[in-house]
Amino acid sequence: MQAVILAGGFGTRLAPLTYTKAKSMLPLLNKPMISYIINALPKGTEIVVAANYRNEEIQEFLDKNGINGIVNKEEKPLGTAGAVKNAEKYIDGTFLVLNSDIISSLNIRKFVQYHMEKRAFVTISLWPVENVEEYGVVDIKKDGRITKFVEKPPRHEAPSNLINAGAYCLEYEVLDYIEDGVFVSMEMDIFPRILEEGRAFYGYNFNGYWIDVGRPESYIKATRILLGKEGLNYKTGNSEIRGKLMHSVVGDNCIIDEGSILNSCIIYDGCRIGKNVRMENCIVADECIIRDGAILKDVVIGKGEEIEERAEIENKRIWSKPLPPGYPEKQIGNPVRG
Repeated sequence: MQAVILAGGFGTRLAPLTYTKAKSMLPLLNKPMISYIINALPKGTEIVVAANYRNEEIQEFLDKNGINGIVNKEEKPLGTAGAVKNAEKYIDGTFLVLNSDIISSLNIRKFVQYHMEKRAFVTISLWPVENVEEYGVVDIKKDGRITKFVEKPPRHEAPSNLINAGAYCLEYEVLDYIEDGVFVSMEMDIFPRILEEGRAFYGYNFNGYWIDVGRPESYIKATRILLGKEGLNYKTGNSEIRGKLMHSVVGDNCIIDEGSILNSCIIYDGCRIGKNVRMENCIVADECIIRDGAILKDVVIGKGEEIEERAEIENKRIWSKPLPPGYPEKQIGNPVRG
């Protein structure tokens, strides 16, 4: 079986972190985000990563870790379905499609087993939400068969509280529905056609956690959920923690100096945080310096930046250098929608 991992796009909502790293390579507990998807796959799964930005970085990670995978380059953004069609030459039967920026407790082995037992044409993962008015929810039968998607229904009219959770198990013939070489959305273009034709389209509901890591706040939320398994804090390598951490992650070769307090922060490798610094809900990319007495809240700092002594910064993204060549000024593509 193959798994197509969707890692295209630039991750503009997580800039400036994605100016210097592919979104799928952003660290969660100091491991690339994509590694959580790969580690959840059944043994022997062949991996195809659909990407169009910093592909060499992703391929280097696969090769370095002995992962049976290839990066399939998109010359231009193709959408969730177009990226799958672009990988058709690597697919030879029932296959998975997974989003590299969705972190969840989905048991993929059971998910595939469910698809086989139902003899489904398409099976999608489902996640319950309270605010159905903000999503497209599924109309689902007791046996798990989905009959339609209902976009942003009033709460009292919603057929369920379940939304598309971004993991798909598909039969090879689904590829016949997708036009080659153009931007096509699996969720908005392909799935509705398959439902209209009455093909066996099923939903698989699961429990635990599900997060679309698309924004700094959800990135921090995903980190805190994973920290629940590892303890209140997490660090690797040779970092020196002389201050206090709460619900925070620190990478390798960092120094957090005396009197500093970090709450719900993600600190990449090689950072220096001075004395008596206060930080809350912050993400700091590699090789940054934050000088003594700085107070930061809801701040995202790009690689190699320096924060002045006693600076007070709130709700800001810090990047003082030019935009990387080819990086878009606004979001391209579409997030997963139910």
